[in-house]
Amino acid sequence: MLDADFFHRWMIAAAGLVDRDAEHLTELDSAIGDADHGSNLRRGFAAVSAALAKEPPQTPGAVLSLAGRQLISTVGGASGPLYGTLLRRTGKALGGAPAVSRADLARALGEGVAAVSQLGGAQAGDKTMLDALLPAVDALGTSFAAGRDAARAGAEATVPLRARKGRASYLGERSVGHQDPGATSAALLIAALADTAETAGGEA
Repeated sequence: MLDADFFHRWMIAAAGLVDRDAEHLTELDSAIGDADHGSNLRRGFAAVSAALAKEPPQTPGAVLSLAGRQLISTVGGASGPLYGTLLRRTGKALGGAPAVSRADLARALGEGVAAVSQLGGAQAGDKTMLDALLPAVDALGTSFAAGRDAARAGAEATVPLRARKGRASYLGERSVGHQDPGATSAALLIAALADTAETAGGEA
C-alpha cells in the first residue's frame, strides 16, 4: 500500500526531475509556446517541496491536494491551473484514506485527468499533456513502470501532431514536428511516480 510518505517522496522526486529538465522543457516551449514552461514548473515544484517540508500532510490525498494548491498559486500561465487541477482532483478522489493501492491511485488519477480535460477542453491527439497522461492512467493498471513507458511514448508521439489546444494551436501547421512541452513534463511526473515505487521496493 502507498502511504502519505510515498506520495511525499513522489512529489519531491517530481520536483527533482523538473529541476533537472527545466531547460529542456523551456527549449521545447520556445518552439511552440511562451518559452517559460520549464522555469514556471521549476518554481512551482520548488514551492511544493517547501510546503511539504513545512507541514507534511498525513494522507495521500492531502499530499496531492497541498501540492495542487501550491502549483496553482505559484505557476504562471496555463500550467498552474492544469497541474493544480490534476493533483487536487486526484487527491480529492483518494479521500481521507491513510494508504491506497496502485489501482486506487490509477482510478483517482483518471478522475484528475478527466478534470484537466474538462478545464482545458482538450482530448487525446490535441498535442497537450493529456497525450501523456491518458495512456499513463491506462497502463498504471499493469504497473508503475508501464505507466512511465506509456507516458513517455505518448509525449514522443506528439511530435507529428498539429496542436489543437493551447498556445501552440495558434501556430497551426507550424506546430507539427515539435514535441509538446506539457506532455513532456507530464511524462516526468509519471516517471517520478515509477522511480518512487522502484525505490520503495516494488509494486503496490
